[in-house]
Formats: sequence, C-alpha cells, structure tokens
Amino acid sequence: MMTGTNPASHRRILFASLTGTSVEFYDFYIYGTAAALVFPDLFFPAADPALRLLASYGSFSIAFFARPLGGLAFGHFGDRLGRKSTLVASLMLMGISTVLIGLLPGYAMAGVMAPLLLSLLRFGQGFGLGGEWGGASLLAVENAPPGKAYWYGSFPPLGAPVGFIAANGLFLILGASMSDQAFHDWGWRIPFLLSAVLVGFGLWVRLSITETPEFKEALAKEPPPKVPMGELLSGHLKPTLAGIAGAVACFALFYITTVWMMGYGAKVLKYDRETLLAVELGAILFMAAGILVAGKLADRTSGGTMLGWGFAALIATGLAMPAFVDSGSLALLFAWLAMGLFVMGFVYGPIGGWLPSLFPARVRYTGVSVTFNVAGIIGGGLTPYIAEILVREGGISAVGYYLVAAGVLSALGLTLAKAKRAAA
Repeated sequence: MMTGTNPASHRRILFASLTGTSVEFYDFYIYGTAAALVFPDLFFPAADPALRLLASYGSFSIAFFARPLGGLAFGHFGDRLGRKSTLVASLMLMGISTVLIGLLPGYAMAGVMAPLLLSLLRFGQGFGLGGEWGGASLLAVENAPPGKAYWYGSFPPLGAPVGFIAANGLFLILGASMSDQAFHDWGWRIPFLLSAVLVGFGLWVRLSITETPEFKEALAKEPPPKVPMGELLSGHLKPTLAGIAGAVACFALFYITTVWMMGYGAKVLKYDRETLLAVELGAILFMAAGILVAGKLADRTSGGTMLGWGFAALIATGLAMPAFVDSGSLALLFAWLAMGLFVMGFVYGPIGGWLPSLFPARVRYTGVSVTFNVAGIIGGGLTPYIAEILVREGGISAVGYYLVAAGVLSALGLTLAKAKRAAA
C-alpha cells in the first residue's frame, strides 16, 4: 500500500475509519441486544416465549441479507466515485434507520405494522452497514505506510468492540437505573435515539478526510469500471469465494458469544440481564486485544499465517464450549466468552487487511464489501436462530460443533486464497 500523506493525516484517517465503524456497529449491536431482551414481547406476541425469541432473532437476521445488497450498491459507487462520499452516505442511512427504530410503536399499539416496520428499518441498518465496513477498511489500508497495511487495517474491525461496549454499556446503565417495567416501556428507546448524536459526530469526522491515494492512482491509469460487480465476477471469482469462506468463522463465533448467548444465558442459565451484560462487556475487551495483537503480528509475519492460527483456535473454542458454558459457574462462562472473543479478535483483526489484498484497487470496494457481507449471511445472519434450534435438538455440544464447522470452512477459504496466489 502507498501513501503520500503526513503523520497527522494518518492519525486523522485512522480516527475516521475507527469512528465510523464504531458508530455503525453501535447502531447494529443495540438492535441485537434489544432483540434478545425486549423485542420478543414488544413486537412479536405469541403464546410460547421461545417462539417470540425465535421471531425476534429472525428480524435480527434480516440485516445480514440486506448487507450484501448494500455492499453491491455502495461498492459500485465506491469503485466509480470514490471511498469518501460513499462512506458518508452509508453512515447517514444507518443512523436514520436506527433513530426511527427508537420511535416505533409496539404491537399493542400498531398491530402487525409494528413488526413489519421494525423489519424494514432493520433492513435499512443492514443496507447501510453493507457499504460501511469495506469502505472503512479501504480508507485505512489504502493510506497505510509500507509494511503497516495489517496494522492500519485492524482499526475498522476495532470499531466492532468499541461499538459493542458503547451499546451494551448503555443498556447496562439503563437497566440498573430504572425498573424493569420502565425499561420495557420506554427505556430501551434511548440507545436508538442517541444514535443521532453519534452519527452527527461521525459525519463531521468523515467530511474532514480526503480520497485515498490508491484510488486516485487507479483513476489516473484508466477509467473506473462501468459495472464493478461484473468485472469482479468475471475476473476475480476465486478470490471472492475464498474471501467469503475465510470471513465466515469470525461472524459465527461473534454472534454465538454475544447475541445468542444473551438469550441462552437468560432463558436457560437463568442469569439476570445486568449480570449477562456485565459479563459480555468484560469479555469484549479480550476481542479488542485480539484485534490489536493480530494486526500488529500480521505485518511481521503474514495475514494468512495469523488467520490460520486463529481458525485452529476457533475450532478448539467450539470443542471446549460445553464444559465451560453449561458448568453452572459464572466464572467459567466468562472464561469461555473471553477466550472465544479473543480468538474472534485474532481472526477479525487480520481480515481488515487480508480481504483488500485479494483484489485490485479498481474493484476493491465491491470485492471487499461482497465477500465480507455474504460471509455475514452464512456465518452471522442466521446463527442465533440456528443455534437456538441446535441447542434444543442436540444440546450445547451441537452449538460447539457448529463453531467447529465454521472454523473448518474458513480454513478452506484461506487455503483457496493461497492456492490462487501460488498459481498467479
């Protein structure tokens, strides 16, 4: 990667990439927390509480199917018009969708329109995030000094734990400071409405940056592709498939350890909401550590090496799941979550530099957005729903084997990418 910017510009670019993804992931995660704790009763009335939870998880998954569509749309304009303007548009869409969720009436007031509008706005969240991650990664990586592509590429992924801490921390404060009834009636809306302030700050930061030097250089050499997706599929199909498979594992592990575990911990393990949120907040710090450690080490070794170690550790984490999660010990539950989220960070950090390395600059926004967001459908979108079914049929061990399968699939994707490069 190349850049002609100075150190002050580097810091501003890293701050912009981190701030944007932090805000967008905050918006995304407050939905996941609310889907586990509030939305089943508020938007999905049913006789069986388990069915309400499944319906709520179903609405959660909508965003993952919207993300590839957002990736295609924003990737198209990001490869043709530039990274900066596209990132501003994605942040605005995400923010508007999130604030409107905070204003929605429940099923008791609006009937069937309530879950329909909720699902529509969840689609908007996913569509916006679909264009965010790829663009933020390119903003960082395409401005990185030589030898620091993976370190710079780890800053957009770092927005995930920052956003998670902000989202769940706010829910924890609200839950501790008001009654359960008040939280259920109106308190849950506060995190969604506060998104307006965070998005405004994110837009201010993003509007202060310039276009990336690699994109400018690509435009100077030849005009942008008329249809980036067509060029991606016709000339870069194997890297696309490799990238999709390689990113599956981090999604699966993250949404098992966070969204699904919130519901399982409350319904089966019988921990209260504040306890679960506090445990998750403590464990997510290990994810941040994993991202930074792996991002730094990847520049010294290679992204593929770090991902390989991460996938092996993920498989071990899945096999260890039953002994820790169903032990009856909150300390052991925390230990497994901390271990799992550290491994998640160890995989997720290098992804920010690895995926852009698979594609040339002229179709890179589209390539990164498509691979990352299709992987999100496979590894994340239906994971809470599938895990809920698996645990009913085969117990917690079945959920652990699901993680093992995700790790194996991602290892195969890494192998495909290495084979493609060796052939080239």
